[in-house]
Amino acid sequence: MSDRRTDEPEVIGRREFTLQSALALLAGVVISVDGCGGSTTSPSPSATPSPSPAPAPPPAVDVNGSVATNHAAPHVAVITAAQITAGSAISLNIQGMATHPHNVDLTQADLVSLRNRTAVTKESTNVNNHTHVVTFTPA
Repeated sequence: MSDRRTDEPEVIGRREFTLQSALALLAGVVISVDGCGGSTTSPSPSATPSPSPAPAPPPAVDVNGSVATNHAAPHVAVITAAQITAGSAISLNIQGMATHPHNVDLTQADLVSLRNRTAVTKESTNVNNHTHVVTFTPA
């Protein structure tokens, strides 16, 4: 039989205490890392986080223009999705059913605005001593 009594607390030395303390701290780190991402390895430090990628622009769609002070036989202004996607400056003929033509010039920046769903307002060329203001409002 042992000389120890069972109701006395076990006494440990300084070395054993230090070892047990270090193990307890390390166990906490492993639990924290495991709780964050499910990884069992320590993450390596990173100098700077990588930026999130920019969101993709929404897909282009045809945009109908609203022609101000239109005629009984109306002018029609439509920019196609293909024209918006191509992104090159265009001169859009808006004659439609009218008896005379007008053009509306759109820049590359205008087409980017339309692709990003921002309205664009432009004035047509002057024909028969008048112009029309055309507003393109993407849906």
